[in-house]
Amino acid sequence: MEKSLEASRFRLGACYYPEQWPEEMWEEDLKRMKKMNFSIIRIAEFAWSVFEPREGEYRFELFDKVLDLAHQYGIEVILGTPTATPPAWLTAKYPEVLNVSQQRVSYQHGQRRHYNYNSPVYRELSAKITRKMAEHYKNHPAVVGWQIDNELNCEINVFYSEADHKAFREWLQKKYGNLERLNEAWGAVFWNQTYSDWEQVHLTRPTVSDSPNPHQALDEKRFISYSAISFAQLQADILRIAAPRHWVTTNGIFGHLDSHSLTESCLDFISYDSYPNFSTIYPDKGEEPLLDRKWSLNLSVARDISPNFCVMEQQSGPGGWVNKMEMPSPKPGQMRLWTYQSIAHGADMILFFRWRTAVFGTEIYWHGINDYHNEPNRRVMEAAGIGRELAEVGDRIVGTRYQADIAIIRDYDNEWDGELDKWHGQMQGKSVSAWFKALQYHHIPADVIYLRDQADCSHLNKYKVLVYPHPAILFDATAQVLKDYVRRGGTVIFGCRSGYKNKDGHCLRMRMPGYAAELCGITVEDFTLIGPNEQAPTVIMTAQAGTRELKGEAFNDILRVESAAAEVLAVYQDTYYAGKPALVRNKYGEGTAYYFGAAFELTAAASLIEELGIVSPIEGHMELPKPVELSIRKHPGTGESFIFLLNYSGHEQTVRFNTEFIDLLKNCKLHGDVKMEPYGVYVIQ
Repeated sequence: MEKSLEASRFRLGACYYPEQWPEEMWEEDLKRMKKMNFSIIRIAEFAWSVFEPREGEYRFELFDKVLDLAHQYGIEVILGTPTATPPAWLTAKYPEVLNVSQQRVSYQHGQRRHYNYNSPVYRELSAKITRKMAEHYKNHPAVVGWQIDNELNCEINVFYSEADHKAFREWLQKKYGNLERLNEAWGAVFWNQTYSDWEQVHLTRPTVSDSPNPHQALDEKRFISYSAISFAQLQADILRIAAPRHWVTTNGIFGHLDSHSLTESCLDFISYDSYPNFSTIYPDKGEEPLLDRKWSLNLSVARDISPNFCVMEQQSGPGGWVNKMEMPSPKPGQMRLWTYQSIAHGADMILFFRWRTAVFGTEIYWHGINDYHNEPNRRVMEAAGIGRELAEVGDRIVGTRYQADIAIIRDYDNEWDGELDKWHGQMQGKSVSAWFKALQYHHIPADVIYLRDQADCSHLNKYKVLVYPHPAILFDATAQVLKDYVRRGGTVIFGCRSGYKNKDGHCLRMRMPGYAAELCGITVEDFTLIGPNEQAPTVIMTAQAGTRELKGEAFNDILRVESAAAEVLAVYQDTYYAGKPALVRNKYGEGTAYYFGAAFELTAAASLIEELGIVSPIEGHMELPKPVELSIRKHPGTGESFIFLLNYSGHEQTVRFNTEFIDLLKNCKLHGDVKMEPYGVYVIQ
């Protein structure tokens, strides 16, 4: 069942913390929000001690006043369950709720997310505060929905308390049934790790050379995801019963968490927290970096979970804690650009983080729309402008769906296994980045799709091309799904290190790429890592447009053609395997499979795009420069479409419109050569 935000109108708002401000400021804040066309706020996700100052003593007066004022001014409210920050009385009385490092050091009160999901007393107290809040606010006219906790698995996504070790054993007992099967799955006979009693089994612990059992480490990540989902489910079940009129979501997509299963089990839709200026701290590597435009890839992941979703925290100012994560201020126009970036990729509700910058605490440099002085500034003016625009056009966009004919395939097992396994994990980010970059610069919209155990062909058939860069773990069932997709006329593209592991992370006793060999028409004859003091070999590709020179980055599979329907498109040069196949195309049924024996870089991805004849959907109608992103949203019922053009450059860009269009934001005609302003946005019907 699809879990998507169902809205009849676009909602714009902000995250608001009335407990941090004098009561006399609240009404003026809400008045100003209303004037800026804000219609929704999120509150209370860090306010447990306000609601429960002492165990069993519940107080609602502060937030009752805020909710009444919000309703008075026609502003809807999302309530956060406050379990991301347990109060001091709780951690002092029940220290077993604290998360613990792998080295057995307890994390103490003073930051956030310092609890563990499996502590029985923490689950009990979390359930109590959730139930009390839900029962108290279930009929309040301002409340429309709930956010469970805040950013599950953010800050830290590993857990090693005694409660976690115990719960891990119980989870393993349900999964494997007996120690014999566990020992087999973990390859425990290697290095004499065989277990003879369940009490010997733990989550990973410090080891020599910091190298735990890789199969244990993979199960650990699966267990952490299960634990987070179980904790969210505890709260969701309470909210469904106590406040059935309200929708339920949570915010953020973080590591060691299957956000698809989380949403299917607990939520009505996913919410994402979008901070594109993180690109100044963690820039994508390689040629022609995407910088803040890379957040479109992250938003595509949110869209795979919920085709229409909420951005619960949209960056509105410079960011940073007192001691880390320093980000510069958005340039004039960038906050608007990033807002429409989220909308272009499926957001039908957006809340800026935050209404006003905190004057105390760790986040005094994580700026909101308003500065400390609370007087007008350029960010307030920009946000007000966004509010005016969306008041005009937002409701027309709501419910439309992002359109793409190509998808990048990912999966949780390979992402988690690749964290420890550098022999395939290091290539995933590199290749996904190269492909997304190449598609962006060719103005070809793309989806991100997570393949899961129960995957079948139905949701893949709408795509002409699937890119699955390095699925080291590739189940027989998944390979069959991909065979069926290609047999019906689809195209799938693999990179090196594909198909050689099973679900436990064991290497298959088969020629690589394992269950994908028949589909690709090849086997791997030999392979090598490109060493730190070696140059990646040149790959010569013979394509329809002529000969191209690529690089065999990171790792090389040396291929052997096994199918009469397979054709060598590229060979390695300047190495001991010179002349051997590097890129093979195999006809399979009505479709085609490609296997590239290296990690993808920008030129390789771009060359395959041209080889496949993939062109932009606006080809012939407009000509876009590289810094401008193209996105298209279409109404599934009426067919009405909206084209989003987003200029990520700080300079004017010339866009040529061969067909006359209307920009809905400024209600002006677009035809011929048009100068697009720095960080400019066009929304075209």
